[in-house]
Amino acid sequence: MGLLAYAKRTAQLLRRDKYLLLALLPCLLFKLVFNYIPMAGIVLAFRKFSYAHPIFGTEWVGLHYFKLFFRSPDAWPVIRNTLLINVYGLLFGFFAPVALALLFNEVRVKWFRKLAQTASYIPHFVSVVVLVGMMKLFLSPSSGMVNKVIAAFGGTPIYFFTEPEWFRTLFVASGIWQGVGWGSIIYLAAIAGIDAELYESSYMDGANRFRQMWHITLPGIRPVVILLLIYNIGGLLGSSTDKVLLMYNPLTYSTGDVLGTYLYRVGLLGDNFSLGVAIGLFNAVVGLLLLSIANWFGKRFANVGVM
Repeated sequence: MGLLAYAKRTAQLLRRDKYLLLALLPCLLFKLVFNYIPMAGIVLAFRKFSYAHPIFGTEWVGLHYFKLFFRSPDAWPVIRNTLLINVYGLLFGFFAPVALALLFNEVRVKWFRKLAQTASYIPHFVSVVVLVGMMKLFLSPSSGMVNKVIAAFGGTPIYFFTEPEWFRTLFVASGIWQGVGWGSIIYLAAIAGIDAELYESSYMDGANRFRQMWHITLPGIRPVVILLLIYNIGGLLGSSTDKVLLMYNPLTYSTGDVLGTYLYRVGLLGDNFSLGVAIGLFNAVVGLLLLSIANWFGKRFANVGVM
C-alpha cells in the first residue's frame, strides 16, 4: 500500500511539473551525450588501445598503464605540482571572496558599493587567453610595466615566465584576481538571506558593526562557506589545464607541469590514449575520495554536506 501511494504521488508530481521537466530535457540530453555515454571509454585504462580494433575488442592489460604511470619519474613531481598549486589556491584564494563580500556588505554608500562590485566582477569575463596575454605584457623583462618599476628602484629585471619559482605565484595570484569578485556574489546572496531583525536586535543591545559581522553575518553564511569548501577540496587534483598550457614552457616544467598538461602531452601528443585515460581515471577517483572525506567532515562537525 505504501508503494502504491508513492507511485501515485510520483505520477501527480510528474503531471504537475511536466513543463518544467520538458524544459530540463535538453540539459539532461546534453549531460547524457557528452558526460555519461563517453564514460564507457574508461575501459581504455585497462586495455591496449589500437586504431585497428574497437575499444572493447583490444587486448586486456589490467593495471599495466597505472603501473607505467606511477613508475614514471614524472609521476610524483606532476602530482606534487598539482597538489601544491591547488592547495595554495585554496589557502589564499578561497577566503578572499568571503572577505570581499563582508567588505561590500559593510559599505553603506550605495553608488560606491555598486561601482566597486561591478569593477570586481569584470575580470571574471576576461578569457584565459587574454588574461595570460596581459600577464606576459605587464611582466615582460624588456617592456613590462612591473619590470620598469623594478628597474626604476635599481633592481634587476625578472624573467617571470621563465623562472620556475614564480610560476605558482603568478598562477594563483592571477586566479584570485580573476575570480574574487565573481565568487563573492554567492556570499552576498547568503548575507542577503540573513534575517534583518537579528541586526536590529543586536544594535539595540549595543553591538557594533564588527560584532554584528562576527556573531551574525559569519555564522549566517557558514553553511555556504563549508559547502563550497567541500567542493574545492574535491578538486585538489584538478587544475585549469588551459591556463597552465598557456603559461608554462619547458623551463617551468619543474613547478608548472600538472596532471592535466602531462595527460595532454603523453595521451594526445604522445598518441598513448590508454595511458592518458588511466591518468584521468586516477585523477577522478582521487577527486571523488577527497570529496567524500570532506563531505563526511562537513556533516560530522557542521551538519553540512553535498550528499
